[in-house]
Amino acid sequence: MMLLGSDHGGLDLKSAIAGFLSERGIKFKDCGTFDSTSVDYPDIAEAVAGLVSRGEAEAGILVCGTGIGISIAANKFPRVRAALVTDVFMAQMAKEHNNANILVLGGRTTTPDKGREIVSAWLDAKFEGGRHQSRLDKITAIEKKFSC
Repeated sequence: MMLLGSDHGGLDLKSAIAGFLSERGIKFKDCGTFDSTSVDYPDIAEAVAGLVSRGEAEAGILVCGTGIGISIAANKFPRVRAALVTDVFMAQMAKEHNNANILVLGGRTTTPDKGREIVSAWLDAKFEGGRHQSRLDKITAIEKKFSC
């Protein structure tokens, strides 16, 4: 299952992405926020990244004003590889080389049209494995080394 989440700064872009996912027939769960009232991005990151980390969801898309804060928060969760992406090439590489399971966008820096292009590229890309898997294994080892 795909998850969506945004703070108030990413609400408009998240809404555009939700419409795009629906057009593509992709089922998703919206984890909030649902209006323009100020909300703390770590709470939204936890709602999405927590489910991905526990294996209760396959992937997610997060949006905050710039994408920076919410990506930092999301990447605190084991097994989460949240990639802040600003263009189509980065979206492809995030999946092909890093197997990013959460795509992060900036609501104040990304237009809805550009957001749809980025999401499409990320969804359509496939993880290449091989030498990239050994690098992900090193990331997993670091997570295990420093987790409680």
